[in-house]
Amino acid sequence: MGAGAGKTVLVVEDNAAIRKMLVSAFLANEVFEACEEAEDGKKGVEMAKQIHPDIVTMDLSMPVMNGMEAASQIRKMFPKTPIILFTLFGDGLSQIEAAKSGINLVLSKTTPLPMLIILAHRLMGLPD
Repeated sequence: MGAGAGKTVLVVEDNAAIRKMLVSAFLANEVFEACEEAEDGKKGVEMAKQIHPDIVTMDLSMPVMNGMEAASQIRKMFPKTPIILFTLFGDGLSQIEAAKSGINLVLSKTTPLPMLIILAHRLMGLPD
């Protein structure tokens, strides 16, 4: 394993198929050792408290608690943990609005998964 190996990612996504796809993409990359999942924002916040993730990917539109609210709560607990909002609705959301909730980057779900992984590396200060 290379430098920075053993990172933990938290995937918060209500669509099970997309969640599994994201988990597979992260775990296929040698930097990520563990990938935890949550199907709504509230569970995402609870999971973050338990695992202290190195990076979080978050959907915007979810039941119970949306991605913006959850990101805001996770940001308060972990001020330096990068949060990527991975959403179908990213176009209507400004980067400024997202930043107010503690989100580092807004990506459309049309973004290829290898690009998501590269951007995750960059946000964590790791080489591509």
